[in-house]
Amino acid sequence: MRGGLLMGLAALAMIGAAAPAVAAPAKKAAAKPAAATHDWTKIVAATPEGGFRVGNPVAATRLIEYGSFTCSHCGHFARDGMPQLLQQYVKSGKVSFEFRNFVRDPYDLTAAMLSRCAGPREQFALTESLFAAQDQWIGRFTAMTDEQKATLNALPEAERPWRVATIGGLDAMAAKAGITPAKAKQCFGDKAAMDRLIAMRAVATEQYKLEGTPTFIINGKTTHAHDWAALKPLLGPPGN
Repeated sequence: MRGGLLMGLAALAMIGAAAPAVAAPAKKAAAKPAAATHDWTKIVAATPEGGFRVGNPVAATRLIEYGSFTCSHCGHFARDGMPQLLQQYVKSGKVSFEFRNFVRDPYDLTAAMLSRCAGPREQFALTESLFAAQDQWIGRFTAMTDEQKATLNALPEAERPWRVATIGGLDAMAAKAGITPAKAKQCFGDKAAMDRLIAMRAVATEQYKLEGTPTFIINGKTTHAHDWAALKPLLGPPGN
C-alpha cells in the first residue's frame, strides 16, 4: 500500500476518478463574579504526528480522526458532528480533537496539501470549507470529459496539482484562507509535506489497522464508530 501511494499520489499520476452567580448570605461580602470559562476551541496546534489538534493538549479524552476530503462519510461528520463535538466536548477541555489526513486519490491529495498549507488555525477553517462544499468541487471533477482528463494528464507532473485546484475551485477557497497562488504552488512542491502525508497513511494502516474513512481513535484505541451517532456515546457525558 505504501508503494501504491508513492506511485499513484506523489506523482499525481493518471486522473480518472459560565454558571449563574449565587447570592451571598446576609452580612457577608458579595461573591466575586465567576471567571469566564476557558474556550479550548481557540487553541489549535500542529502535532508531531502530522495532524492538527484543537482543544486542551492534556485532555482526558484524546480523539483522532483519520479522514479524507473525497470521503462522503467524512463530509457528513464534518457538517453534522463537528459543531456538536466542538461545543459540547472540546470547548470545555474535556476532549481534544486531532484531524489527520488519510489520502485516497489525487483530488484528495490536492485538497490535503492546500489545507495543510494554511497553517494550524486556518487549516481547520479551510478544512470546514472544503467539506461544506464537498459535493460541488468533487462534482466538477466528475463532470470532466475524457478529453479534459487527457489534457490534464499531459501536463508536467509539477503542474498538475495547481491545475486540479483551479478546475475544482479549490484555489478560490484557499485564497480565503490567505493562500496565494504562489504560496499554493510552493506547498505543492514541498516534498517534506508529501512525505508527512505518506507517513500518516502508513501509521493509520499499520498501527491502527485502518480500513476506511472516517476512522476514530480514542486514547490510542481504534473504535468501530464511523459517524457522530456512534461516536458520541464513546465520549461520555458532555463537558461543563
